Amino acid sequence: MTNKKKSNKEIEGAEYGVDSRYSSKKERQVDGKALMEARLRKMQNVSEDQIIKAKLLQLKLNMEEYIKKPVYKDHNFFTEFLTIYIDTIYSRRNNFAKDINITPVRLSQVLNNHRDPKEEFMLRLMIHSEKTYKNVCQFHKKTWYQVYFHEKICDTMSSQDEWRPSVEKHVSISKLIKA
Repeated sequence: MTNKKKSNKEIEGAEYGVDSRYSSKKERQVDGKALMEARLRKMQNVSEDQIIKAKLLQLKLNMEEYIKKPVYKDHNFFTEFLTIYIDTIYSRRNNFAKDINITPVRLSQVLNNHRDPKEEFMLRLMIHSEKTYKNVCQFHKKTWYQVYFHEKICDTMSSQDEWRPSVEKHVSISKLIKA
Protein backbone atom coordinates (compact mmCIF):
# COMPACT_ATOMS: atom_id res chain seq x y z
CA MET A 1 0.00 0.00 0.00
CA THR A 2 2.92 2.32 0.69
CA ASN A 3 4.26 1.67 -2.82
CA LYS A 4 0.93 2.71 -4.33
CA LYS A 5 0.99 6.04 -2.51
CA LYS A 6 4.57 6.63 -3.56
CA SER A 7 3.86 5.95 -7.24
CA ASN A 8 0.74 8.15 -7.14
CA LYS A 9 2.78 10.92 -5.54
CA GLU A 10 5.38 10.67 -8.32
CA ILE A 11 2.69 10.82 -11.00
CA GLU A 12 1.00 13.73 -9.27
CA GLY A 13 4.06 15.98 -9.79
CA ALA A 14 4.65 14.94 -13.37
CA GLU A 15 2.87 17.97 -14.86
CA TYR A 16 5.47 20.23 -13.27
CA GLY A 17 8.36 18.35 -14.84
CA VAL A 18 10.24 18.23 -11.55
CA ASP A 19 11.21 15.57 -9.06
CA SER A 20 8.28 14.67 -6.84
CA ARG A 21 10.31 13.88 -3.72
CA TYR A 22 9.66 17.21 -2.03
CA SER A 23 8.76 17.48 1.62
CA SER A 24 5.72 19.65 0.90
CA LYS A 25 3.32 20.29 -1.92
CA LYS A 26 4.04 24.02 -1.76
CA GLU A 27 7.79 23.44 -2.21
CA ARG A 28 7.12 21.25 -5.26
CA GLN A 29 4.76 23.84 -6.77
CA VAL A 30 7.27 26.67 -6.26
CA ASP A 31 10.02 24.68 -7.98
CA GLY A 32 7.61 23.57 -10.71
CA LYS A 33 6.59 27.15 -11.39
CA ALA A 34 10.23 28.26 -11.48
CA LEU A 35 11.05 25.48 -13.94
CA MET A 36 8.14 26.40 -16.22
CA GLU A 37 9.14 30.07 -16.17
CA ALA A 38 12.73 29.12 -17.06
CA ARG A 39 11.46 26.97 -19.95
CA LEU A 40 9.30 29.83 -21.24
CA ARG A 41 12.25 32.26 -21.08
CA LYS A 42 14.40 29.76 -22.96
CA MET A 43 11.69 29.23 -25.60
CA GLN A 44 11.39 32.99 -26.17
CA ASN A 45 15.04 33.02 -27.26
CA VAL A 46 14.59 30.25 -29.82
CA SER A 47 14.86 31.50 -33.39
CA GLU A 48 12.34 30.72 -36.12
CA ASP A 49 14.97 28.65 -37.94
CA GLN A 50 15.54 26.55 -34.81
CA ILE A 51 11.82 25.93 -34.51
CA ILE A 52 11.59 24.91 -38.16
CA LYS A 53 14.59 22.58 -37.80
CA ALA A 54 13.03 20.96 -34.73
CA LYS A 55 9.70 20.46 -36.52
CA LEU A 56 11.43 18.99 -39.58
CA LEU A 57 13.43 16.61 -37.43
CA GLN A 58 10.28 15.55 -35.61
CA LEU A 59 8.53 14.99 -38.97
CA LYS A 60 11.41 12.87 -40.24
CA LEU A 61 11.34 10.71 -37.12
CA ASN A 62 7.55 10.31 -37.34
CA MET A 63 7.82 9.25 -40.98
CA GLU A 64 10.54 6.70 -40.20
CA GLU A 65 8.47 5.34 -37.33
CA TYR A 66 5.40 5.04 -39.57
CA ILE A 67 7.34 3.05 -42.18
CA LYS A 68 8.35 0.49 -39.54
CA LYS A 69 4.81 -0.08 -38.23
CA PRO A 70 2.31 -2.67 -39.46
CA VAL A 71 -0.86 -2.05 -41.43
CA TYR A 72 -3.01 0.97 -40.64
CA LYS A 73 -6.61 1.39 -41.75
CA ASP A 74 -8.19 4.38 -43.45
CA HIS A 75 -5.64 7.04 -42.65
CA ASN A 76 -3.75 9.16 -45.18
CA PHE A 77 -0.34 9.49 -43.60
CA PHE A 78 1.37 10.60 -46.82
CA THR A 79 -0.80 13.68 -47.21
CA GLU A 80 -0.70 14.33 -43.47
CA PHE A 81 3.12 14.27 -43.49
CA LEU A 82 3.24 16.33 -46.68
CA THR A 83 0.93 18.95 -45.19
CA ILE A 84 3.09 19.20 -42.07
CA TYR A 85 6.22 19.46 -44.23
CA ILE A 86 4.81 22.27 -46.37
CA ASP A 87 3.20 24.17 -43.50
CA THR A 88 6.42 24.01 -41.48
CA ILE A 89 8.47 25.66 -44.20
CA TYR A 90 5.98 27.92 -45.97
CA SER A 91 3.43 30.45 -44.80
CA ARG A 92 1.46 29.82 -48.02
CA ARG A 93 1.16 26.48 -49.79
CA ASN A 94 1.16 28.24 -53.16
CA ASN A 95 4.81 29.12 -52.55
CA PHE A 96 5.68 25.44 -52.22
CA ALA A 97 3.77 24.68 -55.43
CA LYS A 98 5.75 27.41 -57.16
CA ASP A 99 9.06 26.09 -55.79
CA ILE A 100 8.44 22.61 -57.21
CA ASN A 101 6.87 24.01 -60.38
CA ILE A 102 3.37 22.60 -60.12
CA THR A 103 0.06 24.39 -60.07
CA PRO A 104 -1.54 25.23 -56.73
CA VAL A 105 -4.60 23.31 -57.91
CA ARG A 106 -2.54 20.16 -58.46
CA LEU A 107 -0.99 20.51 -55.00
CA SER A 108 -4.43 20.99 -53.46
CA GLN A 109 -5.72 17.86 -55.22
CA VAL A 110 -2.83 15.82 -53.80
CA LEU A 111 -3.19 17.26 -50.29
CA ASN A 112 -6.93 16.65 -50.26
CA ASN A 113 -6.61 13.08 -51.60
CA HIS A 114 -8.48 13.86 -54.81
CA ARG A 115 -5.52 12.68 -56.89
CA ASP A 116 -2.47 10.56 -56.31
CA PRO A 117 0.85 12.32 -56.76
CA LYS A 118 2.45 11.71 -60.14
CA GLU A 119 6.00 10.43 -60.47
CA GLU A 120 7.11 13.94 -61.43
CA PHE A 121 5.65 15.32 -58.19
CA MET A 122 7.39 12.65 -56.12
CA LEU A 123 10.74 13.31 -57.78
CA ARG A 124 10.48 17.03 -57.17
CA LEU A 125 9.41 16.45 -53.57
CA MET A 126 12.39 14.16 -53.09
CA ILE A 127 14.83 16.80 -54.37
CA HIS A 128 13.10 19.57 -52.41
CA SER A 129 13.37 17.53 -49.21
CA GLU A 130 17.03 16.74 -49.80
CA LYS A 131 17.80 20.44 -50.13
CA THR A 132 15.59 21.42 -47.19
CA TYR A 133 16.99 18.80 -44.83
CA LYS A 134 20.59 19.45 -45.88
CA ASN A 135 21.24 21.71 -42.85
CA VAL A 136 18.85 19.91 -40.51
CA CYS A 137 19.75 16.21 -40.51
CA GLN A 138 20.30 13.30 -42.87
CA PHE A 139 17.16 12.65 -44.88
CA HIS A 140 17.06 9.60 -47.14
CA LYS A 141 15.87 10.21 -50.69
CA LYS A 142 13.54 7.24 -50.49
CA THR A 143 11.61 8.36 -47.40
CA TRP A 144 8.69 10.01 -49.23
CA TYR A 145 8.40 7.00 -51.54
CA GLN A 146 8.47 4.62 -48.60
CA VAL A 147 5.73 6.53 -46.81
CA TYR A 148 3.60 6.73 -49.95
CA PHE A 149 3.93 3.05 -50.90
CA HIS A 150 3.63 1.84 -47.30
CA GLU A 151 0.30 3.63 -47.19
CA LYS A 152 -0.78 2.01 -50.46
CA ILE A 153 0.19 -1.43 -49.16
CA CYS A 154 -1.66 -0.77 -45.90
CA ASP A 155 -4.76 0.38 -47.78
CA THR A 156 -4.70 -2.70 -50.00
CA MET A 157 -4.13 -5.16 -47.18
CA SER A 158 -6.67 -3.61 -44.82
CA SER A 159 -9.41 -3.53 -47.47
CA GLN A 160 -9.10 -7.15 -48.66
CA ASP A 161 -12.60 -7.96 -47.44
CA GLU A 162 -13.94 -5.43 -49.94
CA TRP A 163 -11.87 -6.17 -53.06
CA ARG A 164 -10.84 -9.81 -52.68
CA PRO A 165 -14.17 -11.57 -53.50
CA SER A 166 -14.60 -9.81 -56.85
CA VAL A 167 -10.93 -10.14 -57.82
CA GLU A 168 -10.65 -13.77 -56.73
CA LYS A 169 -13.34 -14.73 -59.26
CA HIS A 170 -10.86 -13.88 -62.01
CA VAL A 171 -7.99 -15.96 -60.64
CA SER A 172 -7.56 -19.65 -61.24
CA ILE A 173 -4.70 -22.07 -60.79
CA SER A 174 -4.28 -24.57 -63.61
CA LYS A 175 -1.58 -26.54 -61.86
CA LEU A 176 -1.27 -26.87 -58.10
CA ILE A 177 2.12 -27.49 -56.57
CA LYS A 178 2.08 -30.38 -54.11
CA ALA A 179 3.59 -30.10 -50.69
